[in-house]
Amino acid sequence: MKNIIVTEGLTKTYNDFEAVSQVSLNVRKGEIYGFLGLNGAGKTTSIRMLLGMIRPTTGNAYINEKKVSANSTEIWKDVGSLVETPYSYPNLTVRENLHIIRRLRFLRDKSMTDRIIDLLQLNQYADRKAKNLSLGNAQRLGIAKALIHQPKILILDEPTNGLDPAGILEIREMLCNLAKNEGVTIFISSHILGEIARLASRIGIIHCGKLIEELDAEQLSRLCQKQLLVKTENNTLTSQLLKEKQFSGITEDSGLIRIRDHKAIDNPSEIAKLLVNSGYPPSLLSVKEEDLESFFLRTIKTNTTL
Repeated sequence: MKNIIVTEGLTKTYNDFEAVSQVSLNVRKGEIYGFLGLNGAGKTTSIRMLLGMIRPTTGNAYINEKKVSANSTEIWKDVGSLVETPYSYPNLTVRENLHIIRRLRFLRDKSMTDRIIDLLQLNQYADRKAKNLSLGNAQRLGIAKALIHQPKILILDEPTNGLDPAGILEIREMLCNLAKNEGVTIFISSHILGEIARLASRIGIIHCGKLIEELDAEQLSRLCQKQLLVKTENNTLTSQLLKEKQFSGITEDSGLIRIRDHKAIDNPSEIAKLLVNSGYPPSLLSVKEEDLESFFLRTIKTNTTL
């Protein structure tokens, strides 16, 4: 599958501080790529270089196989973007702001403004001045400006900032529809891990300016650790029994027994049968899979201590 966004050794240094170091990533056509990192990890700096807003110290970025540079103006016809704060003309209305963007994009069809207002559900705010919008609706306006020309590539930096849960769900469904049904390639940065887990088909993790992990959603599922949680009336004797039966990775924590043995995790009914027959019927028996947040924190902790 063709790579739409590519970076090769992207690096940005400010004096003696290396904000981004040797970031090389690949984003395939029609996928949603989640760019994860803590605040200050280098997400926005990477996106600014990707969009040609700042020049990398070393390395290159490519969009649609064209090198991003000060002269690469043709690239941006197919790109919509939102970086950090969604700036607008504060004394102009939502509709007026979008009319300006439409004209700057050389879009002759005036109905494009109404179409994007409807898509982002800004109808009731269309004639409200941008300075009087809530943070969430200002964010919607920023996304509307990125989408008005129906781009085939979307680069979004923290797009759900300020949105309420219903708004986050709407944006998620809209982005999924764009990728799945219209083939739009979406690169989205966030520190909201649960949201990215529901959205992205591939994930890159950046920490202290370095890309430390890049994996598909299926790979993530395999890498996320699982454990079987057990609770009985006597956890100590239950733990001893399980160890005698050659089950490994058994620890007691907060009134629970945690079993990391794959044989036990894959056959919880056998564990239940063993405990009942041994006189230790479980009051809790549950397989717990590590979520993206836990995997992310474990990954950056491992890379920090290396």
